[in-house]
Amino acid sequence: MRILLALLLSFVTVAHAEDRGLLPGLIAAPMLLPVRISGKDMTLDSYVIRPDRPGRFPLVIMTHGTPGGGEGFFDRIARRTPISFNVAAVALAQRGYATLSIMRRGFGRSGGGYSEGLPAPCDYTSGVRIGADDVIAALAVARNEPWVDADHILLFGHSTGGLTMLAAAERNPAGVVGILNFDGGYHSFAGPGQPCGADRLVDTAATLGRTVHVPALWLYAENDQFYGPDLARQMFAAYTSGGAPARLQILPPFGKNGHDLVLEGAAGRWLSVVEPFLAELKLPTAVMIDLPEPAALAAPPSLSPGCQRAFTGYAAQRSDAKAFAVNDRGGCGYGTGRSVAEARDNAIAECSNKDTACHVYAVGQHVGEN
Repeated sequence: MRILLALLLSFVTVAHAEDRGLLPGLIAAPMLLPVRISGKDMTLDSYVIRPDRPGRFPLVIMTHGTPGGGEGFFDRIARRTPISFNVAAVALAQRGYATLSIMRRGFGRSGGGYSEGLPAPCDYTSGVRIGADDVIAALAVARNEPWVDADHILLFGHSTGGLTMLAAAERNPAGVVGILNFDGGYHSFAGPGQPCGADRLVDTAATLGRTVHVPALWLYAENDQFYGPDLARQMFAAYTSGGAPARLQILPPFGKNGHDLVLEGAAGRWLSVVEPFLAELKLPTAVMIDLPEPAALAAPPSLSPGCQRAFTGYAAQRSDAKAFAVNDRGGCGYGTGRSVAEARDNAIAECSNKDTACHVYAVGQHVGEN
C-alpha cells in the first residue's frame, strides 16, 4: 500500500512538470497509472489533460481501438500512445473536464502483457470484458484523485475501445453517468465494411445492453469503412432491445475512412452532437478556458505537396510535445509523443530513409531544436 501511495503521489505531481506553451490554463502530462488487475499490481500507460486550477472536475476516461492482427501486431500495439485522444481531450478540458486517456494491458508502455486475445474466433464479448477490467481498475484509482469529481464520470471509447466502455458500463460502476461510443466495433479482417462475424458483433451488443443503466451516445461516421451505418444500426437496435438507454447519431463523412474521425478530425465535427447529450447529464458544455490561436509558423522551404499539407496540420496541432523533421529532398516527418524528446525521435523516424538524412525543423510552435 505504501508503494501504491507513493506512485499515486508521483501520478499527481508529474502532471505539473511539462511546459504548456500551447495549452495555457491546462495541465497536460504523461503518467504511469498504478492499478491492480486480476490480483496483480501493474501500471497503465496514461495521459492526463485537465484545467490547471483548484477544484474537482468531471472525469472522462478514454480508451483506444485495436489494429488488425497478423504479422507485426505486437510491434504495432507497442508503438501506440495515449496521446491519440489529445484533440478531443483538449476540447473537453477547455470545458472543465479532467481527461484521462489509458492504454490497456500490452498496449504502449502498459504492463501485464496483451490480454485481449479472443478465446474463440469472433468471441467479442469475452474480449471486451477483459478490456473492461482495465477500465474498471483505472476508474477505481482515478476517482480518488483530489481533482476528480467522483460522482460525474464519463466513459469515452473509440473502435474496440467503444465496445470496451459498453462492457465496463455493463457493471454499472459507481460514479459513471454516461458513455460516448465512437465507431465501436471489433477486428475487421474480411475487408472494408465486412468485420469478421458481423452477426457476432450484433450479438455482443445485445449481451452488453442487457444490464446497462447508464445513458450512451453512439456516434459513427457515414463513411466508416469498418463499421458502416447499416451495421451500426443493427448493433444499436440489439443493444437497446434489452432496455439500455442510448441514442445513435450518424455523422457526416470524414476523409477517405470516417472511422478515425474522433482522432483525426476537429472536435467541432462532433461536439455539436455531444454537447446536448452532456447537458442532459447535467455535465458542463460551455468553454471555461479559452486558448489563444497557435502562433504563425513559417513553413520549411521546398516541401513536397504532401509535406506541405502535413506541415499545415502540424502548425495547427495544439500540443507542445510535437516535432517536425525535414530532409533536403522535400521529405518530412511529423511526430508527437508523451514528451518533446519522444516527439523528436518519432519525427526523425517518420522522415528518415536509406538515401537521405533528416533533421528537426521545429519543436512545438518554434522553429529549431529548442
